[in-house]
Amino acid sequence: MNPSRKFALAMAELPLLAILRGLEPDQALSIGQALVDAGWRLIEVPLNSPRPLDSIAALASAFPQALVGAGTVLAAAEVHAVHGVGGRLVVSPNFNAEVLRAALQLDMVCVPGVMTPTEAFSALAGGASGLKLFPGEMVPPGAVRALRAVLGAGPLLLPVGGISTHNMAAYRAAGASGFGIGSALFKPGMTPAQVRENATEFRCAHTGSIRA
Repeated sequence: MNPSRKFALAMAELPLLAILRGLEPDQALSIGQALVDAGWRLIEVPLNSPRPLDSIAALASAFPQALVGAGTVLAAAEVHAVHGVGGRLVVSPNFNAEVLRAALQLDMVCVPGVMTPTEAFSALAGGASGLKLFPGEMVPPGAVRALRAVLGAGPLLLPVGGISTHNMAAYRAAGASGFGIGSALFKPGMTPAQVRENATEFRCAHTGSIRA
């Protein structure tokens, strides 16, 4: 399936991006299985994790139903490296036009980090698939509402940083399209069962459902 189509379907089904910072390659499959079992379809391994390309390769091969890629992508060369191991998602903490251009040339989904309207409009003009509002602690729901007012209803906005099951509703009411979840979902040393539990809690908080 085309990465952009896979991204659109995942955002429509459960717009939560798993950020697996610190993931060890030998734990990638068990953690990935826990996420997929909980209904998650967007997975990134930040490039400042141990041997991130090995983890991305394993996840992309084992879970074709998910869109897998890298976070903390800061250079075009890193985009090519991620693509080379099967990753099709590029997430950055900043907006770098060269990173975005490289990702689009390889038909990858690219979600750059932005904070201001200037950055947001520049990233969208460059063809960004969505916008990572980062750090979320500095982009509270009121700021998301203000950005949404000028950006319109179309762009996908994903706050990342400080997102919990308790503040998701306020962000969604302000216009957030989805969320990136990091340490509240996964930390090195967590078991797959713990990650599955966290993933299920976030899914229920997002959908407003009650766990059985």
